[in-house]
Amino acid sequence: MERKERKDGLLEWTAQALDIPGQAAGLPRVELVGRHELRMENHRGILAYGREEIIISGGKVIVKIMGSGLELKAMNASELLITGTVTVVELT
Repeated sequence: MERKERKDGLLEWTAQALDIPGQAAGLPRVELVGRHELRMENHRGILAYGREEIIISGGKVIVKIMGSGLELKAMNASELLITGTVTVVELT
């Protein structure tokens, strides 16, 4: 686990040092479109799933989405789409 954390930290540092977009370095990107659609790129999987809360791993960042009627509409190895009424997006 420690080696993975060092790799993530190095990617983040490199992106900042070279002034390149974080997503190009594999860092997660979260986009909220209104209150009813959330897209995430470079995710590392779903940690918890429910109609009122979805928790996603972004590697170094955990993304918690809260709301009502949440639904995972589409997902592939690197991107996902959540619909429903999003009331809170928390990064930890």
